[in-house]
Amino acid sequence: MTPADHPATLVLGGGLMGLAVAHQLARRGQHVTVISRRRSEAAGFVAAGMLAPHAEGLSGTLLQLGQASLEQIPRWVAQIERDSGLGCGLRTSGIVVPFRTAAERDAYPTAHLGQTLDRAGLEQEIPDLGPEWTTGLLFEQDGQIDNRRQLMRALERACVSLGVQFMEGAEVLNLLQGERGQLSGVALRSAEGEQQQLHCRQAVLCSGAWSQQLVPQLPVFPVKGQMLSLQGPRDALKRVIFGPGTYLVPREDGLIVVGATSERDAAFAEGLTPDGQKQLQQGIAALLPIATGWPPMERWWGFRPCTPDEGPLLGPGPIPGLWLACGHHRNGVLLAAITAELTASSLQDAPLPADNVALLKNFHWSRF
Repeated sequence: MTPADHPATLVLGGGLMGLAVAHQLARRGQHVTVISRRRSEAAGFVAAGMLAPHAEGLSGTLLQLGQASLEQIPRWVAQIERDSGLGCGLRTSGIVVPFRTAAERDAYPTAHLGQTLDRAGLEQEIPDLGPEWTTGLLFEQDGQIDNRRQLMRALERACVSLGVQFMEGAEVLNLLQGERGQLSGVALRSAEGEQQQLHCRQAVLCSGAWSQQLVPQLPVFPVKGQMLSLQGPRDALKRVIFGPGTYLVPREDGLIVVGATSERDAAFAEGLTPDGQKQLQQGIAALLPIATGWPPMERWWGFRPCTPDEGPLLGPGPIPGLWLACGHHRNGVLLAAITAELTASSLQDAPLPADNVALLKNFHWSRF
């Protein structure tokens, strides 16, 4: 692609958020180019895919954003499946949050939005739950999606079917600005090592944990997470278990995704660590002892894009013409639907409902 092509919108980052935004823009008739350095490093391939604003105990405006996105997800997934011809693995499996004491349960931020379970109720939902859990909350409204194996592939195919262009293996080096500070394009290094400039009228920053490298004003930093998967018997676990520090997410075919460490001091250090893997094994043993005998399938790691308040950065950025869709921390899969909707509508100057205007304002980058 040459500078003369002048794509209308550049999406900087080809992970879940970049694909979701590109898909929505393309559905609205925009010409979109996604620039992706290395697709495999995207957090969307790493996350467990929980859709859990209630089970995760979100509060305040972040809970409102999560609930708004959860409501949109069935329609969003239907669009992706229709445009791609592929399934996304959406399951309204419900999520159980176990507690050791009733006091811990009642202090949970979203306790009033869940169904209270005693030990007998817990055993009915999770037959092999560890013995230390005496009570819990069931959030039937929460669910999951198979992001790692299905959603990411379906989104990519949906984008291609709508004419989205991809520059894979290209690294954005810096943002270009015109005389009045307006975004005018990006300088990048192509997969072949050639440096070039690509002009645009507007761009969306979807660079995840690496966002601050392009826009230093943004307080986005990496939080490393290690995960693994087990192959359990089909239907051995019907509900997601969201325990303290560890969660188990059962896919339809019996695969159990187990996560995740939260390593704030690891920066961008790649690779698995013995301590991280030991933490996951201890979590499995505490939550579902029977699963310690199930064979491990995969082990992986990734970097969550975190902000100081763990909420995303949405809306106009510090450079005119640059829009933000980054910093989603551990809620990227949950918030992809609402982020894509808000971003696409904003870029087109489409009128937004008052609630959505308020949501965007709450997550403006200048709040820090």
